[in-house]
Amino acid sequence: MSNRPAILAEGLQKHYGKTHALDGLDLVAEEGTVLGVLGPNGAGKTTAVRILTTLLKPDAGHAEVAGLDVVKDANALRARIGLAGQYAAVDEYLTGYENLKMFGQLYHLSGAIAKRRATELLERFDLVEAAGRPVKTYSGGMRRRLDLAASLIVTPPVIFLDEPTTGLDPRGRLAMWDVISSLVSEGTTVLLTTQYLEEADQLAKQIMVIDHGRVIAKGTADQLKEQVGGERLELTIGQGGNLEAALQAVRPYSIGEVQVDKQTRRLVIPVARGAQQLATVIRDLAAAQIPLDDLALRRPTLDDVFLTLTGRAATEEGEPTDTKAEPSLARSSR
Repeated sequence: MSNRPAILAEGLQKHYGKTHALDGLDLVAEEGTVLGVLGPNGAGKTTAVRILTTLLKPDAGHAEVAGLDVVKDANALRARIGLAGQYAAVDEYLTGYENLKMFGQLYHLSGAIAKRRATELLERFDLVEAAGRPVKTYSGGMRRRLDLAASLIVTPPVIFLDEPTTGLDPRGRLAMWDVISSLVSEGTTVLLTTQYLEEADQLAKQIMVIDHGRVIAKGTADQLKEQVGGERLELTIGQGGNLEAALQAVRPYSIGEVQVDKQTRRLVIPVARGAQQLATVIRDLAAAQIPLDDLALRRPTLDDVFLTLTGRAATEEGEPTDTKAEPSLARSSR
């Protein structure tokens, strides 16, 4: 393993009219690790991935992947990276086997090697039984696995996964996590963008939170949680209970802003020494004749970090995109 980062970006900028999709983005990913990139929709995650995978040129800044410049060495770089996006890039009218063989041929593999790689990847991703079926008959999870298999046709040292588990059920998501962990154990570097914060918590060695095209926080999951600090007391107020009165009763115990969800009648209160405060809070609510449906005390999660840093949920707003059609990596490397 060299000292050179597998992925390095410095001061990346990309503008769409007056919108700054990237506004001086810096990031670093070490070889053989997962770098998790978090941010709301519109933060710049997909734009960054497009630049790092040579599908889009930056307006300013510099980036290298696998030691190659993403602009000057774009053609050479495409043979050393894999990309699986939010939407499967496979041909739904071809079979799974035909798709993988086609990708191998687009990467200039000989016919025999393309067939062998297709067979190997179908086995690895548990798609052997569906190999002869058209992809249009596949489930969402099967398509996503096939898309990831296609990105591995030439066993690249660096893989970009742009929200790869979006839309998958919990079982499919866990299966994808196993695949990603396996790749990293074999030395592959992965840049993972995701809105599922437990995904980054589970997989990423380092996490970068971006918003408005800039990195606003970085570190391990534990380091980011420490920035939020304290514990969270979660209360669900029973029907008939006065939500405003409950808020006034618990506010003296809060060490930060209390989150209020009127629809679910849920209060989230950041507290210090939560275990010691618990009995007192319950007593005060009982004295105010406020019924509780649920009560929990927990440590901060990445969700708390995300909301604290960005002030919004991960599914708000939309990211500006280039309206031109994007070539696949395999086709553009020809």
